[in-house]
Order: sequence, then C-alpha cells, then structure tokens
Amino acid sequence: MHFTPKGLLGAIAAVSIGTATLLGAGAGTAGAAGRAHCDRAERPVWSGDPSRNLTAHGCSLPSGERRWYRVEVDDLVEAHHTTDYLNGPVDRAEKLHDRTIRCMGFTADGATVNWFGCVPH
Repeated sequence: MHFTPKGLLGAIAAVSIGTATLLGAGAGTAGAAGRAHCDRAERPVWSGDPSRNLTAHGCSLPSGERRWYRVEVDDLVEAHHTTDYLNGPVDRAEKLHDRTIRCMGFTADGATVNWFGCVPH
C-alpha cells in the first residue's frame, strides 16, 4: 500500500471524527444519568435562605448513583416562613417555574421524592 500525505490526513480525520462522535454520545448518556425531572416541588424558606431539602412529586428518577443530581422542576413553591419551624406561620409563598436545582441525594416514598443536600439557586 502506498499512502499519500493527503490520503493519510483523510484517514486521520475520519478516525478523529468517529472517536469524537463516540465520546460525545457517551458524555450525553453520562450527563443524562444524573438528571431528574419533577412536575412540582415544595421547598421551605427560613430567614431568606431556602432549605437544603426539597419535596417533589411526579419525578422521573435518575439511573445509577452519583455524587450530585440535577433536578429540573416545572413548578417550585417556596413558602417563606416567619419562624424556624416547618409548621410555623408562613409570610408568603412564591411559585417559580422551570427551575434547576442541584442536590446530593434522594429518598423515594411512593410518588413523593425527598431530595436532600440541595444548594440554594
């Protein structure tokens, strides 16, 4: 076989494109594994800071264990409490749409998913 510089360059380009395509597909799958989608969720707010916990409903749970999960919520209700007690009086409630929140983990109890270790958005 006799390779010309032009033919060799074409072969290297073809291999590079194939490798990038395979890596891109794998990266997309890995990214999707840590994502979840929830229809609605509630998150209490005390003294201006949101809770580290999130109670959600209608969730599609991610596959596999990860260190961080990206939770996409259609409707997020944040109840602003006047005290540091969950059953205390609520000053006001905000309804936020299309929010993405990062959380460390979750527990599922039927249709309710309790996300924990969530960072403020």
